[in-house]
Order: sequence, then structure tokens, then C-alpha cells
Amino acid sequence: MARPRSEDKRNAILEAAIQVFAEQGASAPTARIARQAGVAEGTLFTYFSSKDELLNQLYLELKAGLREAMLTGYPREAGIRERARHVWCAYIDWGVAHPRERKVMAQLTVSERVTPEVKAAGAAAFADVSGMLHEAMATGLLRDHPPAFVGALLSALAETTMDFIAREPERTESYRSAGFEAFWQAIGKR
Repeated sequence: MARPRSEDKRNAILEAAIQVFAEQGASAPTARIARQAGVAEGTLFTYFSSKDELLNQLYLELKAGLREAMLTGYPREAGIRERARHVWCAYIDWGVAHPRERKVMAQLTVSERVTPEVKAAGAAAFADVSGMLHEAMATGLLRDHPPAFVGALLSALAETTMDFIAREPERTESYRSAGFEAFWQAIGKR
């Protein structure tokens, strides 16, 4: 009779994957991940049938963590700018607090091993944010950019902001505010 799977082991494998992928990239061997997690490589494949499944599940886990950070305390009834600023600040704070996760998510976002379906599921988790952007465009508050372009602007400016905060943490609020203003100017109508 097969042993029941342990959530602790699954989480240990995912944590090890974050550490190993952050150090070596997504091409790192599963044997190294298993060693880092303190499990046999066969055990890793008990929880994830293939490396691709591990990559896809890790992507979803990272997106879920980011979503939770971004939407905790999300001011649904506030104006568009205030909601956008909340999302921005939460994203920046998450990225600064989780540099390895941020690095791995960037790798997985462009990986062909993460399926389009999984990427769509990861994006769907941010329906509140997408809805806010569509509402802002419909009311004429924002320029009529494709949502993917707005997302790419957000990511690029957020990455720059996080990099500067990591170098000069004493200027966190200054960089976070300047980054948001640059983003808002890029997407907002004047």
C-alpha cells in the first residue's frame, strides 16, 4: 500500500526548487533539488511526475503567493489610482522580501516548459487587477493600451524599482513612490 503524501515534503521540495533554480536556473538537475529538500530523487517524482510538472506547479505556487501579497487589504471600493498604488506597493514589497522567488518567477514566466494553460491560470488569479485596468480604460482614466503591454510596463518598472531598493534600502519609499509615478504616467491619460 502506498504511503500518503506529506504536504511538508511537497513544500520542502518546492522550497528547495526555488533555492536551486535561483542559483542555477531552471535547467538545474532534479537530483540537486531532492538533495536540498532532504529526500530521495524518486520521492521528488512521487510528488511531481516530471520536472515539467514541478516547474508548472512551482509557477502556480509563486503566482499564488504574489497574488496573496498583492490582494491582501486590496481597497476594492477605492479609486483606480489608489487601487493601482496598493497593487504596486504590494508587488514591490513582495519582490524585495522574496528575491529568490522573484528571480525564479522571472525565469518561469519566459520558460517554454511552463504550459500556456498554466500561465493562463496564473494570470487568471489576478482577475481583480485585470478588472481594475479594464474599468479604468472603459472610463477613460487610462490610455487604451493592451493589458499585456500594461503588465509588461508594470513588470519592467517594478523590477527596476526593486533592484534600486535592494541596493539602497534606506531609500525604499522614495524609489517605490517614484516607480509608481513613472508607471502611472506611462498608463494614465494626462
